[in-house]
Amino acid sequence: MASQADIANRVPITGALMLATLMNTLDSTIANVALPHMQGSLGAAQDQITWVLTSYIIATAIMTPLSGWLSLKIGRKPMFLASIATFTLASMACGVAQNLPEMVGCRLIQGLAGASLMPLSQAVMLDIFPMSQIPMVMSIWSAAVIMGPIFGPWVGGWITESLTWRWVFYINLPIGILSFLGVYMFLEGGGGGRQRPFDFLGFGSLVTFVASFQLMADRGPSQDWFGSREIWTELIIGLVGLWIFIVQTVTTQNPFFHRDLAKDRNYVVCVSFGFFVSALLFSTTALLPTFMQTLLGYSALQSGEASMPRGVGSLMAFLLVPWLIRWIGARPVLLIGIPIACFALWEMSHFNLEMTAMPIMTSGLVQGFGVGLLFSPLNVLGYATLSPMHRTEGTILNTMVRSLGSSIGISMIEASLTTQSSQAHASLASGVNCGDPVFSGLPAMVNPCGPGIAAFNGEVTRQGAMLAYDSIFAWMALGVMLLLPMLALLRRPPAEAPALKLEEMAAAE
Repeated sequence: MASQADIANRVPITGALMLATLMNTLDSTIANVALPHMQGSLGAAQDQITWVLTSYIIATAIMTPLSGWLSLKIGRKPMFLASIATFTLASMACGVAQNLPEMVGCRLIQGLAGASLMPLSQAVMLDIFPMSQIPMVMSIWSAAVIMGPIFGPWVGGWITESLTWRWVFYINLPIGILSFLGVYMFLEGGGGGRQRPFDFLGFGSLVTFVASFQLMADRGPSQDWFGSREIWTELIIGLVGLWIFIVQTVTTQNPFFHRDLAKDRNYVVCVSFGFFVSALLFSTTALLPTFMQTLLGYSALQSGEASMPRGVGSLMAFLLVPWLIRWIGARPVLLIGIPIACFALWEMSHFNLEMTAMPIMTSGLVQGFGVGLLFSPLNVLGYATLSPMHRTEGTILNTMVRSLGSSIGISMIEASLTTQSSQAHASLASGVNCGDPVFSGLPAMVNPCGPGIAAFNGEVTRQGAMLAYDSIFAWMALGVMLLLPMLALLRRPPAEAPALKLEEMAAAE
């Protein structure tokens, strides 16, 4: 529970927490735009450069559940300060990395340090504000945080073009310092020494499951998937880890995650919903910069500018959501957001190599608006019926699941893109018949049956990749629509969150 001092300092505490989360989101969006430049500088292949993204996300997913236990043991304030300082220093290290292993290692440290920033920020605000103000506060916080996706691509593109991609990591230094000072000065330092006995087996099996499945998703395309012994080994290890985690959670006296979380239907549905939304929608932010720079020939700055409307759409939705929730309720807002996000993906499935930036910007604006309509209602519905004593664990598990969804989504879609591009290339190339008189009349430089074979093959590769992108976006649109039935499982939230009883407070100690 929040102290009176924390309640009195709501505004500066919220500002410092928003800066910490902004640093987190800004870093990921900036890195997306700079990926093609990093690829050449670090000597990475196309299927390897996404490790810069997935290594960070998977480290976040692994560390997120442990951060809850640590925050209870050492207190929220020390946890925040250590996380912000380590994240900032790791950002500096990313800026000086000389090869892919160094970059991936630094990004892992970033992910480990940044894992607690978002869930603990949400937990603090849930404590220092009354439930009646939570929709408004969460929307304001989300609107400020979304400044990262709005300006991150443009700033990242400008920095990459004007300086080098390394400066996209150095930008975290002033933000990290301001956030550190804000937390140090205004947030109360108590709350440590209250953890339950640590479930080492539960945590270890969870980490094994997450790491094995992520490694399988990352390595699958280059290892011929289940034709490889390595992939089968990673799959079996992951399944064993998941089984041990489930058995341990059900049977042990003090599981790593409290069993009461699984008893709250709204919470379980919202967490599951967030996983699929992250896998289906957030992965597009990793796909589009590479699409624009490799297939359309955009510069980093141009791709960043074309990505900005996505964040603007999310900002518009975040500002509108509190009014919509009060007017029609949280569940109808979700019912509106899903078709909007689906429509944007369907529009993206009609991209082509001759288009201007306008379809990218308009579809991004619509998708950002649709996604923005989803997450605030999910927070309201997911936490409204959850006991306050489980909020910290609840936000941590929710963040971990969303991170895992994003990471798996990026890896699986990147793998699907590689496979479908190859298949489309083979299909297009099979139509070339050197005996056809049409080809004999072509100039030598573009003749696929002569000196122009390299140029022709390059164009077939572009066309095949474009077909693969369109196919993936169409399947993602269908996947989003399949989420609609989950809304029937959600219950209407009460006007106020359940009170924290004295006996529950004692148990939480």
